[in-house]
Amino acid sequence: MINTSKSKDLNCSDGSRDVIYQVSLLQGLINGDYYGSVSVGELKQHGDTGIGTFNGLNGELIMLDGEVYRAAGDGSVEVVSDDETISFSVVTFLDADETKKLNEIPDFDTLHNKLNHMVQQRGMNRFYMIRIEGTFREINVRSVYAQEEPYKRLTEVLECDQTFFMYENIEGTMVGVYCPPYMAALNAVGWHLHFISGDKTKGGHVLGVNIADAVLTWDDIDGFEVRLPQNKLFAGFDFTVDQSEDIKKIETNQ
Repeated sequence: MINTSKSKDLNCSDGSRDVIYQVSLLQGLINGDYYGSVSVGELKQHGDTGIGTFNGLNGELIMLDGEVYRAAGDGSVEVVSDDETISFSVVTFLDADETKKLNEIPDFDTLHNKLNHMVQQRGMNRFYMIRIEGTFREINVRSVYAQEEPYKRLTEVLECDQTFFMYENIEGTMVGVYCPPYMAALNAVGWHLHFISGDKTKGGHVLGVNIADAVLTWDDIDGFEVRLPQNKLFAGFDFTVDQSEDIKKIETNQ
C-alpha cells in the first residue's frame, strides 16, 4: 500500500477519507482478469463515489452517494447488492475542495481541456475525483455484456460485446477519476468518466458529451491504496509488456 494521505473528518475504516482505493489494476482487466475479488459491501467501506466494473465484466460500475449501480450491456441500470463482487474499481469519499459551474461545454475535448487546466493549476502528481451534475444536451456512453470463461482480453471483448447509447437533453451525473502520469503501470493516466442519469435508468462509460449547464465538485486526493486479486491468472501476468495502446483503445474506443 502507498499511503501519503492527510487526515480529514472520518467515517472509513483506515482512518482517512483522503485516499483513492483501487481494486486490481486496469492492466489486469485488459489481460482478461474479470474475476471479482472485493464485494460491493467491502467497497463501500472505502468510498462513496467512484467507477469500475463487476465480476465477469458485467457492466459499468457507478458509485454515487454511497450507492453502487450497474449500467448493463443492454442499457438498463440497477442497484447492485452488497454481496456481488468487483473485478476493478477506483473509489474514494468525495469531499469538495472546490465547486464551480460549467456552462456550454460543446464536446469531450473542451471538457478535457478545462479539467486538465485545473490539474495543471493544482498539480499533475495528485489524484482527483470529480462529479459533474447537471443538464446534458448530449451524452454518449458504452457498456459491455457479461463474459463467460475462458475470458478474452478486453480489447477483444470490445470488438464484439460492447453496446453504445446516445442520450439527448438528459439530467444526470458524471463521476470521474484522474490518475497522474506515474500511474501508467497501474491504471489509465488522465481522466476516466462514467455517467448515470438523474432517474437512475441510463448510464455507462463516457465517450462523448455536450454539457448545457452543470456543477463540478472537485476533490484533491493525496493517498493511494491498491487491493490486488488473489488468483493464479493475475499472479501469472507479465506486466512489463507495454499496454498503452490497449488502454487508449478501451478508454476512447479509437
